[in-house]
Amino acid sequence: MTAQSTQTAPTEATAPQHGAEVIVPLNRLKASQKNARKTPHSPATIEAFAASIKAKGVLQPPVVEIERDGEGVPTGNYLVTIGEGRRQGLRLLAKRKAIKRTHPVRCIVDAENDAHEISLDENMTREAMHPADQFEAFQRLAVEKGYGPEEIGARFGVSAHVVRQRLRLGAAAPELMAAYRDGALALDQLMAFCVSADQDRQRHVFEQLGEYRPIHAIRRAMTEAKVAVGDRRVRFVGVEAYVEAGGGILRDLFTEDGGGWLEDVVLLDRLVADKLTGLADEAREREGWKWAEAGLEYPDLSAFGRVYPVAVERSEADAAEIAALSEEYDGIVSEAGDDGLSPEADARLEEIDKALQAFGPDFAYAPKARARAGVMVMLGHDGLARFERGLVRAEDVPADPPSPWPEEGAADDDAEDGTQAGADAPEGETPSALSDRLLIDLTAHKTMGLRDAVQADVNAALATGLERLAPGVDDGPAGRRVRDRCEAWGARLPERPEDLWGVVAGLAPSDQLDLMACCAGVGLYAVRDPHDRRPGALAQAETLATAVGLDMAGTWTATAASYFSRVAKPKVLEAVTEAAGAQEAARIAGFKKADMAEAAERLVEGKGWLPVPLRTVSDAAEPDGEAGEESPPPDGDAYSFAAE
Repeated sequence: MTAQSTQTAPTEATAPQHGAEVIVPLNRLKASQKNARKTPHSPATIEAFAASIKAKGVLQPPVVEIERDGEGVPTGNYLVTIGEGRRQGLRLLAKRKAIKRTHPVRCIVDAENDAHEISLDENMTREAMHPADQFEAFQRLAVEKGYGPEEIGARFGVSAHVVRQRLRLGAAAPELMAAYRDGALALDQLMAFCVSADQDRQRHVFEQLGEYRPIHAIRRAMTEAKVAVGDRRVRFVGVEAYVEAGGGILRDLFTEDGGGWLEDVVLLDRLVADKLTGLADEAREREGWKWAEAGLEYPDLSAFGRVYPVAVERSEADAAEIAALSEEYDGIVSEAGDDGLSPEADARLEEIDKALQAFGPDFAYAPKARARAGVMVMLGHDGLARFERGLVRAEDVPADPPSPWPEEGAADDDAEDGTQAGADAPEGETPSALSDRLLIDLTAHKTMGLRDAVQADVNAALATGLERLAPGVDDGPAGRRVRDRCEAWGARLPERPEDLWGVVAGLAPSDQLDLMACCAGVGLYAVRDPHDRRPGALAQAETLATAVGLDMAGTWTATAASYFSRVAKPKVLEAVTEAAGAQEAARIAGFKKADMAEAAERLVEGKGWLPVPLRTVSDAAEPDGEAGEESPPPDGDAYSFAAE
């Protein structure tokens, strides 16, 4: 078949016949109104056509029909019946000046078939290439031709990122690819397997999971020995520092955020430890502490004593200057109009700020306190370093002053029960055996003194009471708020007990109430201990929770770690039903326990769901029994303070 040139408009006698191959200038090709495809091609598809044509030319000639005027005379133009996408790709190249508007295009003339019917036939009778074939074809181009993702993308009109995804999928283990072709694996499942290019690992997880292969379980199994980029350690160190130290990252090519996993856990932990140690050493040198330590986990602070910052003593001149600067600062801010402050006022505020900062903080640790105390730097749950200052080790606690009271004698002739204690004390009793009534009286006073000592160190009181029962509670939102309040008061109150009353008496009434609330809050203990059943106390705690409007949803969230992995499957499904509906609960009912826990965490996220022990019972929920009688708690353990 010989190609005919159509540079001039053909006459009826010279018009090309059916099946003729003709060369048509691009600007002479027009869209056919008889094309069965009415939905236009997407910009991405046209981009792909343009990229393919630029790299390889038009591989399949468009099928055209001769355009005729109202009298049936050829106009010199041709209507594209099959190949409109190729025409659009050529026009895009011409628009970008890659080719001329008159670029010659090889076409096939169809003068016998109905144009609409063959257009419909072309779009209906072809079958799209299976994605697995495309993945493997891209992989073959990379291996045999040496093409990189950018070059392959340029030749096919897709982004380099899409090419990397297809190359990763094309490198899947043959067993997985076969399962995908057979329909035993969905594309999302194949992508989950391919977060790692380790084919041996892919095979192992594929066999391990069996027929039950939820996407999150596949992804977790493929990355279980790695650390996600959202981990607090990664946020603290930074991915850049980890990479600079030689650490490898497994990038997730199939998520929008481009997340991934750090592969060298030992290196990551070393970087975390080094950074925490550096911060601790800097704090010790800068602030003058006796010692400094770093740790990944939050320690039991009850093992330490505490010193607190005290008000800095200033000269009358410094105090007057600080007061004057502060008053000037407040005056400038109060005079700001709707348009804000003038540049001059802004500059003056900066000057005042610097001048006030030069005086140092209003509260600071005394040199003697720093000489026997230290600082600990820990990694918080949010990936930020947390400093615990003023900690005193047991060996650094000052020795108690000598007691003004004489030692107990060996005998007590005035015992209330009339017996003489001492020499005849039975084996196993204290060296000075006392009457039961006296011993109770003395130990009651000792108990009160112990309470006073513990309350003086509120951080020890908190750690002793709750951290042992629920590790991490001190570093939670509520724990941090309580600790901040206690530390603020610790800075305001004197270190010596004999100075306490004078300071408290001089406080404003509102401050006295705040201090009382702080102390009362620290003293609350409403943990439900099966060995310490106190229904009356727990009921009072519930009444208090209702009175203050306690809502634990703001400080506690149900996660796999905090709840779902620690209860039976029916409890998990019950929670999901309450938070997300019965349909979602039914969907995960067949999951294995670990997968069910993770799925439940995602389903209840943001719903404010709480287990019964954390809910606040309404005022109308009165326990059974007569007024004033201590009744056992109702079934369901519906106490907001309980923690089992």
